[in-house]
Amino acid sequence: MTYRQEKITPYGNGQEKSKQVETMFDNIAHSYDLLNHRLSFGIDNLWRKKAISQLKPYKPETILDIATGTGDFAIMSALKLRPKKVVGIDISEGMMRIGTEKAKDAKLDNIISFKKEDCERMSFDNNTFDAITTAFGIRNFQNLDACLKEMCRVLKDGGKLSILELSRPVHFPMRQLFWIYSHTLLPLYGKLISKDNEAYKYLISTIESFPQGEEMVGIFRKAGFSDARFKRLTFGICTCYFAIK
Repeated sequence: MTYRQEKITPYGNGQEKSKQVETMFDNIAHSYDLLNHRLSFGIDNLWRKKAISQLKPYKPETILDIATGTGDFAIMSALKLRPKKVVGIDISEGMMRIGTEKAKDAKLDNIISFKKEDCERMSFDNNTFDAITTAFGIRNFQNLDACLKEMCRVLKDGGKLSILELSRPVHFPMRQLFWIYSHTLLPLYGKLISKDNEAYKYLISTIESFPQGEEMVGIFRKAGFSDARFKRLTFGICTCYFAIK
């Protein structure tokens, strides 16, 4: 099945979506952390803590962080869950270079490693990881179904999936306020700081097009996960998903 956000590309230059997304994140890597924290007013770290708290009772020893970007989720997972190993993967080497330096600064480079991987075709063996995390990345996948099936493949039986994704608020007045914010201040400020004219327009378009809530739970189940559920955070601006293989 093709989902609406899979047809949206950052630059519309004819290249496949994954290549355009890689280029976009390489372009904005230098400003990504600053923009993430400022545009969310710092709430993004609270969302990550919520997603990590879902995994804490299970004490995962091996964690795969997909669309790891600059490593914020991987680093927080290493600090709070104390696993033996965290592997962060991404298609953007520019983002991961920053993540590598952040892991070194946090003295976690003996636990966290980074690797360029396409989540549609991961190099890991079946049943490798106790848990998989990803924050604000799955709406950028070129083929959502294929990536989720790959996640299920590399998770151990009983493994846990914890995902954060930005979403559209569903209730008045937050729905209307979020639309105004996301179509005015967010792309303007994003363009000013990142110097990429298209990146934050693309990111808003994918938020508006991406499946959410019960529809997304059904997609997880179709990929092979059980006990999938979700919780809306901060009036629905972000959604936290949890599933078990």
